[in-house]
Amino acid sequence: MMEWLGFSCLLLGVLLWPSRTQNVVPGTALNCCEGDILLLLDSSGSVSSYEFSRLLHFLSELLLPFSLGRGQVRAGLLQVGTEPHLEFGLDAHSTQPGLQGALHRTRQLQGDTNTEAALRQVQGLLARAGAGDELELPKVLVWLTDGVQPGMVDGPMAELRRAGVSLLAVSTGHGNYQVLQRVVTPPIESHLYFVDIDDISIITEDLREAIIELIRVERLRVVQVSSHSAVLQWRPVLGSNTDFYSFLHYSSVLPGGGEGQPNGGASSGGQYHRRTLPGDASWVELRDLQPDTIYTASLTPNSQSNHDYLNTLSVTFTTQPEVLSPAVVTVTDSGPDRVRVSWGPLQTEHVQRYQIEYGALPSGQVHTVRLHGHQNSTLLTGLEPDTQYLVTVSALYSTGKEKAMSVKACTQEVLPALADLQLTPVGRDAVQVRWWGHDEGLRGYWLNWERGETQSPSRPAFSCLYLPPGSLSTLLTHLAPSSRVCVSPVYRMARGLGLCCTARTQTGLILRAHIPGLGSIQNFGIGSHSTH
Repeated sequence: MMEWLGFSCLLLGVLLWPSRTQNVVPGTALNCCEGDILLLLDSSGSVSSYEFSRLLHFLSELLLPFSLGRGQVRAGLLQVGTEPHLEFGLDAHSTQPGLQGALHRTRQLQGDTNTEAALRQVQGLLARAGAGDELELPKVLVWLTDGVQPGMVDGPMAELRRAGVSLLAVSTGHGNYQVLQRVVTPPIESHLYFVDIDDISIITEDLREAIIELIRVERLRVVQVSSHSAVLQWRPVLGSNTDFYSFLHYSSVLPGGGEGQPNGGASSGGQYHRRTLPGDASWVELRDLQPDTIYTASLTPNSQSNHDYLNTLSVTFTTQPEVLSPAVVTVTDSGPDRVRVSWGPLQTEHVQRYQIEYGALPSGQVHTVRLHGHQNSTLLTGLEPDTQYLVTVSALYSTGKEKAMSVKACTQEVLPALADLQLTPVGRDAVQVRWWGHDEGLRGYWLNWERGETQSPSRPAFSCLYLPPGSLSTLLTHLAPSSRVCVSPVYRMARGLGLCCTARTQTGLILRAHIPGLGSIQNFGIGSHSTH
């Protein structure tokens, strides 16, 4: 009967093991941290069953106070044996009951102490865990070992440290001190522990505090900064409706070398602002800052219930130098008599108006266009063709400051169309082609037509010919029946408007495409044709 009672008490103690520690939860670890904690647990045959159960119990108490999940703390467990075994990954548990239950269900592997192979798997696990994270989160490896023949661990541990992983170790034996001392991340006094297995609980709080120092995120962070604004972010730590934050920011170095004075205002126009934020706030935007200035901001949580969170957080940042518009001026949509001018950046809050001045080079008349500060482009019309212009964009700021930038813009030359095209049949499959164009700026003529000689009836052959500007006729032979003959003038910048005729090779038939002046001529150079 006494044996049954003793067994029942032991069984009850085992069942209640994960829940007994839940009554003591240090408030300083709740919602305090963000990062990954990977536990490397020696599960080889050199560790007795009793030691293994005590190590699991120790890990349960160590992790119990942390808030789990994405944006909080993620915990994983990798066992060391002959082959490493991932008991659960970093994303496996987002609640304490789930994590505690997984620790309670963990069974020892036995086998050899192949720590080196386990460390190789650790590298892959932590690398995948950080993939896709917007911010590089801290990573901690906690190695629990009995110190018996850990293997060649110096190299893999050094690689982990170079990758930014913090290494902490707990040894329940008394050997291999030199190895453990080499591999842990300094300071050794808070990251390396030698303890008897029966006394391991006495280091729980110290090890937990060491981990918290590595992954604590109570810091105030600058997530966005420009020349006139900044966005600051922090982890919300207040929950009561009566809680609030006291927020202060001031310029510590003012333009011209002055220093702000947060305790009594500001000197020389320096900024000093204090405000109160609600307890559920997690970010604040600072506006109307001075460019290229160092600022200091501090945040003090004021809680009526939890005095563990009254630490004042602070951050120092520098606003970006001011980029005055116009910083970039571009010219697009150029034509014979117009160009479009655009500029940036658009600064509607600071620019009152823009003034655009333009004139033909070298000494043409200067024209002026005035626009509102919210516009960043305009179309300049009535320009001379094939002419270079100097365009100056000036911005007038509300402070009275002016900024100007100039560019050169060229209009396109006028491309006169072909005036006349005539085809005269001179045989069964030949025509004499004559045309008339405009001599000004002419570089030559471009002809193309369909040949009668082809390898496949379904794939007609085309020929092209370039002739100098003095040429006004040519003989084309071996034309296909009803072949289209096209002629276009070629100028410095592009082809002008051309004409097309369909060749009828019957004797004595003259085909002519004549359009007086610049009548409705089609530009076959871009795919449209007129048939005559």
